[in-house]
Amino acid sequence: MPISFNDIPANWRMPLYWVEVDPSMAGSLTLRQPALLVGYKLASGTATVDVPVPIGSLSDAQAGAGLGSMLDAMAEVFFKNSASQEVWMLPLAEPATGVAASGPITVSSPPTQAGTIYVYVAGRRVPVHIDAEDTVAIVAQSITDAITADVSMPVTAAAAAAVVTLTARHKGEEGNDITIAINYGGSLAGETMPAGLAIDIGTGLLTGGTGVPDLTNGITAMGDESYEYVAFPFTDSTALDAIEAEYGFSDNGRWGWMRELYGHVFSARRGTYANLLQWGPNNNSGVISVMSMEPAMPSPPWDVATAYAAKAGRALINDPARPLQTLELTGVLAPPKHQRFLLSECNALAGVGLATQGVGSNNVPTIRRETTTYQKNLYNQADDAYELVTTLATLAALLRRQKHAITTKFPRHKLADDGTRFGPGQAIVTPKIIKAELVAQYRQDEFEGLVENAKAFKDNLIVERDTTNPNRVNVLYPPDLINQLRIFAVLAQFRLQYDRGFDQSVL
Repeated sequence: MPISFNDIPANWRMPLYWVEVDPSMAGSLTLRQPALLVGYKLASGTATVDVPVPIGSLSDAQAGAGLGSMLDAMAEVFFKNSASQEVWMLPLAEPATGVAASGPITVSSPPTQAGTIYVYVAGRRVPVHIDAEDTVAIVAQSITDAITADVSMPVTAAAAAAVVTLTARHKGEEGNDITIAINYGGSLAGETMPAGLAIDIGTGLLTGGTGVPDLTNGITAMGDESYEYVAFPFTDSTALDAIEAEYGFSDNGRWGWMRELYGHVFSARRGTYANLLQWGPNNNSGVISVMSMEPAMPSPPWDVATAYAAKAGRALINDPARPLQTLELTGVLAPPKHQRFLLSECNALAGVGLATQGVGSNNVPTIRRETTTYQKNLYNQADDAYELVTTLATLAALLRRQKHAITTKFPRHKLADDGTRFGPGQAIVTPKIIKAELVAQYRQDEFEGLVENAKAFKDNLIVERDTTNPNRVNVLYPPDLINQLRIFAVLAQFRLQYDRGFDQSVL
């Protein structure tokens, strides 16, 4: 009986017709690729700290993490950018010994004209009605009432005389990234200051926040569940090291050989050009991409990181090899035109491992280059192997397809040398059969636009039986990942007049 059955016993004697069903040649790879939002929760939230929980809507996140929490804001931005992905959140406790950031809004002179001002806190816009007879104390109270009315505000507000004090709802240094702006939209948006009214917002940022998150228990609770696209709002070295250890290439990392879970981490960092240029070279991870932000960008890093993760995930699920340039970061406010990074500055920031964003004609920030923080190899030499998010996204797709093909078609096979004469239908595989399967899979990957140069791949592919373990096959898998159209360079070699001897009849 040369055909290898999995279920029907060879000693079965009862008549007549018995069938076992084998799906190994029919199925195709399906992936969940869920997103994960990592951030602080409030005590009012019902979710358990350090335990991932699925969220199907903004209201789920608000109930679990609390109104006004970091995760409340992140969920709102995520669903604006991607409505079809499976989403989880990992609620963290604020730093126990931290300090909440705070900052003042000072009304320095009263209005002489009625109107409406628009106060922006962390990019959230609230209108405040102003009467011509209002005193500075009344204006301050009106601002406080308007901010308090927005239950998802990341701050609390309290008025004392002419000063409104804003305090971050969470302890931690992340509160120092909460911005304050008055009439950000300007006259084009109908946002103007009533005559006589003067308001001082200082540096436009809350200050004094201290403390960093403890990710140990939260990362442990992630276990071996798949979380493909992670919105990660923290960029202190301790947090980045922790998430790199979880998603990196070590034995215990998600990109390591034992776990094979893969995934990508998206973050964001605010800073001046000089500060970011000095910060960038301190990082070196192919699985982490940090979006650079101008100091005047109204939205906080957790909003930017979430928009980046959501829009990148949405695109990479469709095609992991297409560049992410021009994708809009919906729900994120761009900095004023005169306070944006120059194109030359963005180019330099991309050179030190920072992703960059531009602003579209509709004034919405867009992904410009999805650079990872990877910059150097193990010998500390400059290297671009993992420079772009699309590289690992494409590689993950290839490896998952390959694993699916091998584990589905050869789950319980015997292994023989090439040239062994065995009957057709036997569950036996040889190195040549495996090589043929890998080449066939590569042809399919090429057809779907993930790789190129199939002949070179076949010539360099090595499949061999291990010389010391007869039950093991070793494979050297050399895919040529497809590239992206990122630069279109033109030499415009113009003339004022072609040589009159030029024969135009050939046209």
